[in-house]
Amino acid sequence: MIPLRANIRTKHFSLAMWMLLLANLYFFWQEFRLSPKQLDAFIWSWAIIPRSLFSVPQEHWYTLITAMFLHGGWLHLLSNLLFLYIFSRPIEDQFGTLKFLIFYFTVGIVANSAQAYALRSTQLPLLGASGAIAGVLGAYFFYFPHSRITALLPVGIFITIRDIPAFFFLGLWFLLQIMNSTFQLSAPSLTGGVAWWAHACGFMAGILLAPVFGPKKGVQR
Repeated sequence: MIPLRANIRTKHFSLAMWMLLLANLYFFWQEFRLSPKQLDAFIWSWAIIPRSLFSVPQEHWYTLITAMFLHGGWLHLLSNLLFLYIFSRPIEDQFGTLKFLIFYFTVGIVANSAQAYALRSTQLPLLGASGAIAGVLGAYFFYFPHSRITALLPVGIFITIRDIPAFFFLGLWFLLQIMNSTFQLSAPSLTGGVAWWAHACGFMAGILLAPVFGPKKGVQR
């Protein structure tokens, strides 16, 4: 399922969302300009290296933040930015710009920490905004479970467009993350380097922390 839009109308300009979107594009452009050797050094400097993080945390803690702005390719980047654009605007509208940024980086750090801990014995670089965005999805699930998500759906060999309840779309998405997270513990080399634990834990962090940042009362349905 690929989301196309949500039916929640926002009242304010989504400044934080655009700042994050443009920052991710900028840093990906910087990656794109590097030679393969330079890119390798760049990733090893700014992405999360689980074994290094837990061996010498005082020297690598910052990668829990910087890794949120790095991506492994165009598909990785664009899929994250699509979810960011669709789901973060109503949450920023709910929290306000500053509180949304605090929320975004908080759930991102929680998600990245969980993924790094799950693979703490490896040297596989972890990067991407998906853990933080998963936290935004969790907040959306908390505030707007009855909204409608317009999405592309595969039906056999065909693709159709349908409006789906948010609780079903995000609930199924979360279930897939849990299933793949469990599989990743037993066979990390077969899961394609996807940060499944970051997705699952980020989503849960978003649900749990959302009421701390803003009450659910009066939320648009």
